[in-house]
Amino acid sequence: MTETKQHDETWLSTGQAADALGFSRTYLVQLCDRGELPYERRKTQRRLRLIDVERFKGRALLMTRDQMRSLWLGYAVAGHLVEDPEGVLSKARQNLAKLQQIHTRGQGVRWLAEWAKLLDGPIEDVLDVLTSRSERARELRQNTPFAGVVPEDERQRLLREFRKNASSRLALA
Repeated sequence: MTETKQHDETWLSTGQAADALGFSRTYLVQLCDRGELPYERRKTQRRLRLIDVERFKGRALLMTRDQMRSLWLGYAVAGHLVEDPEGVLSKARQNLAKLQQIHTRGQGVRWLAEWAKLLDGPIEDVLDVLTSRSERARELRQNTPFAGVVPEDERQRLLREFRKNASSRLALA
């Protein structure tokens, strides 16, 4: 990662910051434009302080209960994907086609288009999204095409274990 130094601070380009956070450059620019990530403009380019990117990344690692439950389900889907890549990807593509017919406007369309690219790419990229804590992965899991991949009895067992685990963590807090 190449950095530029100014006033004893480390500055990153939007591409470098996006790579560090595991986001697309476009998504990172949207975060900047919404004021969620501070930046400075240098001529026509945005520059972000490394410390701000690291703080944002730290916040991104904090997950809500729903996001954590989604991650647990993502792990289960990942297990099935590793066991039966062709069957799971086929099911996901069928689900995705149905979702794309239903959702024709809004942010969901963007995430479904991203899933379409992922499902046609390397399986490791799909596994990464299913098991990552990144904000991008969380958003994608909220619009998952993997419904029905995990059998209902397994899903219910997993959710019971999640509730038990989440309750014990809350009791310790």
